[in-house]
Amino acid sequence: MSTENEGNAVPAAPSVPPRPGTAPEGSSPGPGSGTPETSQTPAAPAAPEASPEPPAAASASGSSEAATETAAERPWQAPQPEHSPGQHPGAAWPPPPIPSYASGGGPAWGAPVPPVQPRRKRAGGLVAAVLAAALVAGGVGGGIGYWAAERNDDAPGSTTVSAVSPQDLKREPGTVAAVAGKALPSVVTIEAKSGAGGLDGSEGGGEAGTGTGFVYDKEGHILTNNHVVASAADGGALSVIFSDGKKYDAEVVGRAQGYDVAVLKLKNAPSGLAPLPLGNSEKVVVGDSTIAIGAPFGLSNTVTTGIISAKNRPVASGDGSSGNNSYMSALQTDASINPGNSGGPLLDSSGAVIGVNSAIQSAGNGLGQSQAGSIGLGFAIPINQAKTVAEQLIKTGRPVYAVIGATVDMAGEGTGAKIASEGAGGTEAVMPNGPAAKAGLQPGDVITGFNGKTIDSGPTLISEIWNHKPGDKVTLTYERDGKERTAEVVLGEREGDS
Repeated sequence: MSTENEGNAVPAAPSVPPRPGTAPEGSSPGPGSGTPETSQTPAAPAAPEASPEPPAAASASGSSEAATETAAERPWQAPQPEHSPGQHPGAAWPPPPIPSYASGGGPAWGAPVPPVQPRRKRAGGLVAAVLAAALVAGGVGGGIGYWAAERNDDAPGSTTVSAVSPQDLKREPGTVAAVAGKALPSVVTIEAKSGAGGLDGSEGGGEAGTGTGFVYDKEGHILTNNHVVASAADGGALSVIFSDGKKYDAEVVGRAQGYDVAVLKLKNAPSGLAPLPLGNSEKVVVGDSTIAIGAPFGLSNTVTTGIISAKNRPVASGDGSSGNNSYMSALQTDASINPGNSGGPLLDSSGAVIGVNSAIQSAGNGLGQSQAGSIGLGFAIPINQAKTVAEQLIKTGRPVYAVIGATVDMAGEGTGAKIASEGAGGTEAVMPNGPAAKAGLQPGDVITGFNGKTIDSGPTLISEIWNHKPGDKVTLTYERDGKERTAEVVLGEREGDS
């Protein structure tokens, strides 16, 4: 990716939930990624373990490994940093990127995660634990039943009360059950396979993985993350499975790697598709209830709940090596989001989509058996931005990015976004006659504010810029020679990811 607002050192950031492999036989396929997405049956309770060390240690460690290279490049020219800088002391954002999951040993965007097969011995242990619990419950139930019968024999006039079956219970509108029941038929599991061959692997080819998406319109468009389908975008195979088990082939209409948004189209879309209603992410406030739907670790049609924990979180997600990075000013939620939720909807209490679940911050390293999971820090692309990108992709198949026409240093954190002294390949850091040049910005200027919002790093600046449209007028606050200045900038545009 090549951008005017991006340098060659990508900061630390949250991971994108990877996609686990194909779901177990007999169940609906479940999702997982490339920047970025099996499941274990709960066993009998184990003895308590010592509490893990606080995640703050990871932040301190990350700081000690901050990247030293500050050569910058343009935001659409994705860098391949040698180091990933740690977090700025005292500031949690942007958080360090957790590598996405890939085949071949190294992390890479868009590469689905191979399924982690449970060992037979352990699976047997889990089944035994479940059976043991059932037997204990049955024994207790039998004993109580006998005691009650004995008591009832001596109790004249005793009566029996029948419980109301779950299907007879009425779910009031606005409850989680009611919202989930209405939304689930419009949420899909996406199967992606890179290379040649079918999704069942019978014809060879690349690796298979899964992710999530949802019905965007009645024409059969499906909205999801770019990293869910990237591995299958060129010569691969894509299928979409609905909650009723019906499966349809699909094709990529367009992808926006920088936004991490993609649109698919069902090849033989059925009639009667019900698009999920889209909300307004600008009106979301901290504390609002959230509902996430997806296929964590391959478990399709999973519903979790939480709240909006924060807004406008600058998040840079990617593998940290290939330069395939995405930037967003994200909605943060504590609803449980795991590998496989990528591309799924984040709903409000009315059932309207307010975000596209895309990334998680994790305490694990996200590799192999230690694959990262939810710790209550999930991030979603605001639906207002995702909708704008989706409409671009449906119309032209290519994304459009807003730019300021300057190369910023992506390594520095906490002091703002510094305009580099030189652009990529020896080009000028400030594009002649570009938006920044017309506003009077120069190499060495440090941008500290964007429309009143604090800018503490290059990725934070990019996430704010990409949350706007070309032609928007914004106010930049910057420092030069120790003095604070302001400038009005009319954002320019760049089409495509390369």
